[in-house]
Amino acid sequence: MKTLPYKDPVRYQALTDLLASRIAVLDGAMGTMIQGHGLVEADYRGERFKDGYDALFSVVDGHAHSPDCGCGHDQRGNNDILSLTRPEIIKGIHREYLLAGADMVETNTFNSTALSLADYGLSHLAYELNKAGAANAREVCDEVAALDGKPRFVVGVLGPTSKTASLSPDVNLPGFRATSFDELRAAYYDSACGLIDGGADALMIETIFDTLNAKAAAFAIEQVFDARGYRLPVMISGTITDASGRTLSGQTTDAFWFSLRHAKPLSIGLNCALGAKELRQYMDILAQVAPDIYLSCHPNAGLPNAFGGYDETPEDMAAILRDFAEAGLINIVGGCCGTTPPHIKAIAENVTDVPVRKLAIEKEAA
Repeated sequence: MKTLPYKDPVRYQALTDLLASRIAVLDGAMGTMIQGHGLVEADYRGERFKDGYDALFSVVDGHAHSPDCGCGHDQRGNNDILSLTRPEIIKGIHREYLLAGADMVETNTFNSTALSLADYGLSHLAYELNKAGAANAREVCDEVAALDGKPRFVVGVLGPTSKTASLSPDVNLPGFRATSFDELRAAYYDSACGLIDGGADALMIETIFDTLNAKAAAFAIEQVFDARGYRLPVMISGTITDASGRTLSGQTTDAFWFSLRHAKPLSIGLNCALGAKELRQYMDILAQVAPDIYLSCHPNAGLPNAFGGYDETPEDMAAILRDFAEAGLINIVGGCCGTTPPHIKAIAENVTDVPVRKLAIEKEAA
């Protein structure tokens, strides 16, 4: 890893000052909030995709267009495309979380890699969606920061993709892989470029269920930094998929950290899949094996109920996460599936008076 300057040293210093001074608050679920708007196919398509194809690739008759243009694919549920077609909704969600007490908001780019966008026939929009997602968040962060003078940070999200490099999707063909390291690297490279150009303050490789995918993302990010001659802080957040305490590709929490510590992230953490109560023991492991790294946690609002919803109230979730804070297990806290601005407000209020977790290197210096 080359020693490169940060793109914006002032912003980087403001971020690290925040993490050294108190527990920082991340936002909550984007998908949960979008679902609340009750959008239909026409909302997702907007003007640009209303005729079933991307106007950038159309010709006069509307048929001789790119084979990768969304024609013939339903777009409802493609939340990331809303950054282009309904940006006011995405900005509104960012604003709600910031006003609820979030210091950081994640970009609406969880599926904005060429691999995941292929499901909607929109792989060619990966760079544009990432840039738009970061720009939307940047605009609202700057707007809210201007109200009270406190910096707000844009976390550019690189999701896990819809493919896994370590496992076969077909139990009858255990040696088959639906993607490769090189394919993942190329997809993450384009997405990272878009996030940086849109104004992200940091990049988060998030909801990691396959560490090999995350390694491809980390490698791609370093290639982007090398090409540009500067870097951004990198955050990493994995997913423990069930009570076994392992990722989907079979790694324990400590193995997950040791597999990725070479990336020298600003923070390491866990999100999604489980509620806060279930993540407690795994955050404790991270705290033991990564004493010199900031820790993040943004769990679901409990486990899914029979209808796929989440029942944990803001008050219940905030009380559990306060215990994390008092035990010295978090530097960054927020919410994942099922969480809303009231959850983030309650969490922010519950950790505000808890002393910040000090890194081991900071304790030695003191």
